[in-house]
Amino acid sequence: MLTNRRFRYLLLCLLPAMAAQAQQFTGYHTSQYAGIHAVPFNPALAASTRYKWDVNIIGADVKAGNTYYSFMKSSLFSQQEKLVRNVDYIPDTNATRRQYGWGSGEIMLPSVLFSIDERQSLAFTWRIRGSANAGGVETSVANFFSLSYPNPRFFNRNIASKYAAGNGHVWNEFGFSYARVIKDEGDHRWKAGVTLKYLGGQAAAYTSVRDASFTFNTRELADINSASVYYAYNEELDEITDNDWQSAYNPFQNPGIGADIGIVYEWRPDNDGFGSMHEGGPDWNPDADTWKARFAVSVVDIGGIKYRKAPASANIDMTANNVLVRSLNKQRGESLRRYATRMATMFTPMENEDTYYMNLPTSANLMGDYNFNGRFFLSASATVALTGGEKDDNKTSALTQLTITPRYEARSLGLYLPISVNRYGQADAGFALRAGPLVVGSASLFSTLARQMINHADVFVALRIVPIRLGKWSWDKGSDGTYRKRRNQTGCPDL
Repeated sequence: MLTNRRFRYLLLCLLPAMAAQAQQFTGYHTSQYAGIHAVPFNPALAASTRYKWDVNIIGADVKAGNTYYSFMKSSLFSQQEKLVRNVDYIPDTNATRRQYGWGSGEIMLPSVLFSIDERQSLAFTWRIRGSANAGGVETSVANFFSLSYPNPRFFNRNIASKYAAGNGHVWNEFGFSYARVIKDEGDHRWKAGVTLKYLGGQAAAYTSVRDASFTFNTRELADINSASVYYAYNEELDEITDNDWQSAYNPFQNPGIGADIGIVYEWRPDNDGFGSMHEGGPDWNPDADTWKARFAVSVVDIGGIKYRKAPASANIDMTANNVLVRSLNKQRGESLRRYATRMATMFTPMENEDTYYMNLPTSANLMGDYNFNGRFFLSASATVALTGGEKDDNKTSALTQLTITPRYEARSLGLYLPISVNRYGQADAGFALRAGPLVVGSASLFSTLARQMINHADVFVALRIVPIRLGKWSWDKGSDGTYRKRRNQTGCPDL
C-alpha cells in the first residue's frame, strides 16, 4: 500500500529534477521550424536556418516513468490518503526482467538564436535541467519490498541482488553555440555545429548496492550475508532548511564544463546553382529548406560536474547478523542527514573520497528527415544512451528511444504525430502543435488517453518570439519547397 501523500511528495520532487534525459520536445525537435529548440538536439541544426533570429521566452519539458508500477489515472491526483494495491495501482510481479524508473525535466529560460548570414549562426541557451534514474533490481527483490513488506511468505528465503542503484542530478546550464555550412557543392550541403556549456551544479546524489544477499528470519530480525552500499550527496544540500529550494539556487556554484557537437548532411537534388526569385525579398534565407532529405548525428551532454560530498556520505559494508529490521528504516521525523549518518555508524565503513564527479547523461542523437512536397515530412530520430551500465555510480543516463514523426509544416502552423518506443519496449503515440509563438505537446498523449492504467507520461510547452513577415512574395505561398528553386531560375549559376 502506498501513501498518497508520499507519492505526491515524490512526484513533486521529481518534477524539477526528472532525463533520464531523452528527446526534448519530442516530434517537434526535428522540425525545420524548431529554431532555438533544435539546438540542444544537434547544434548543427542552427546553421543556415530559415530564421534571422529566434527567441525562446520560456519552455519546459517533463517526462517520467517506470517499469514496475502501473497506476489508475484517476488515482494519481485523488484526495485519498493511501493508494491500494491492485485497485489504484498494480505492480508487475510476474516480470522476468529487471525493474527501472526514470525521469527528466528541464526549464528553458530566455534563449536566442541569431543568423550571422545565410551560412552561419550563433545561439545562446539557458536551461535548468534535471535527470533521475533508479533500478537495475530484479523483480523478485522489488516484490519483496513492495508486497506488504516485511511479508512472512518471504521469511527464511535468501534474497539476492547483484546491483541496484538510484541517482539524481540538477544543474544550471549556459550554452554558447556556433554552427555553419562547411561544404556546399552541387546536390550536397554539410553543416557542423558545437555548443560549449558552463555548468553550475545545484544538487547531485547517488546510491548503489552491490552483491547484496540477505535473509529475513522474522519480522524483526534479518541476516545480511553481504552488501556493499555507496551513497553520497553534495554538501550544499545540508544548508537547505524548511525545503526552501529556491533560495539555494546559484547558477555559478560547483562549476563544470560540458559540450555538444553535431553534423548535418542535406541532399538537394534540384540545387543546380541558380538563385531564387526571393533573394533580397521579404523572406530571410528562403534557400534554407530546399532539401529533399537530410541526415544528422550528434553527441550531446559531454562532460560533468565535480562536487564535494556532504559529511554524511559513506561507503559501507553492511554484512551483519541479527540486524533489527526497524533500524534499517528511516524513522519518522529523522532527517536524511541523520539517517545517513546512523547507517554509517551501524555498519563497517569502507574507504571513501571527499569528492565525486557527476557525469552528464551523455547520448548520441541520430536523425533522418524526408521532404515530400514542402508541406508534408517524415522524420525518424533516435537517442542512444552512452552512460548506462553498472560500472560508474556517479551519473545519470539518457533514455534510449526511437521516434518516427509524420508532420505538416507551414509558416505559422505545425502539426506533429510522434510514434515512439523506448528501450523498455514502451510504445507511444502523441501529438504536438506549433501555432505561431506557442508550442505544446506530449509524445504519449494519445496513448495516455487510450489507456486505463499508465506507467509513464510526458508533456512539453514553450513560448517563443519569431519574425513574422507578410509579403507578396511570401516563400510559403508556393506548393513545393523542394522544387521552387529550379522553377525560379532568375539568378546566375556559379561558374
